[in-house]
Amino acid sequence: MSTTPNSSNPTSPRTRVVREPQRAVYDRHAINQILDEGFVCHVGFAVSEPGKDGQPYVIPTSYGRDGDILYIHGSAASRMLRNLNQGVPVCITVTLLDGLVLARSVFNHSMNYRSVVILGTATLVADPAEKLAALRALSEHIIPGRWDDSRQPNERELKQTSVLRVPIDEFSAKVRVGPAIDDEEDYAFPTWAGVIPLEMKVGSAIRDERCEQDLPEYLKNYSRNK
Repeated sequence: MSTTPNSSNPTSPRTRVVREPQRAVYDRHAINQILDEGFVCHVGFAVSEPGKDGQPYVIPTSYGRDGDILYIHGSAASRMLRNLNQGVPVCITVTLLDGLVLARSVFNHSMNYRSVVILGTATLVADPAEKLAALRALSEHIIPGRWDDSRQPNERELKQTSVLRVPIDEFSAKVRVGPAIDDEEDYAFPTWAGVIPLEMKVGSAIRDERCEQDLPEYLKNYSRNK
């Protein structure tokens, strides 16, 4: 994806990037590309329970995107799902780290990254067909082709799993690319400066000891770079 910050307008005043606004990205296609490359999102919400009213929590979880909808799932008994299934405001973030930026001064060290913030209301997916489609989207988001190559969820497993829907309507991204930016007087300081790139690499598959099948093609060619 292009990591050049986009100058289009935010979807709402709440998603306007205030600090380092030149790094803001409001383009939906760019946001989708970041979401599609990530594995884990962090879901922030406030709990409304006796003795915990207003207590904020941030929970990491996997997710899947289907068009302009983000799906998250988990055990029906989890705190997050118990509190979100009534239609609770959430803040969902996804961050990809692309490099460590080493400047001449400690103050100007940074990171190259791509991050997305989504604000919205999470609601429980009650329709059985949409729930199954959402679970498929979650599976295919992680490993395309795996859903059709695996046993499908049975009725008991579906009852134990809750799925939440969050429309991707209110969002923004923030992107940092490029070299270190030092104060002019620090450029003469005698230390190494530059960028250490970071990337996620796929290692060699490790066969389960009770597996007799050959590694399928979709796993042989697996890559996270969407």
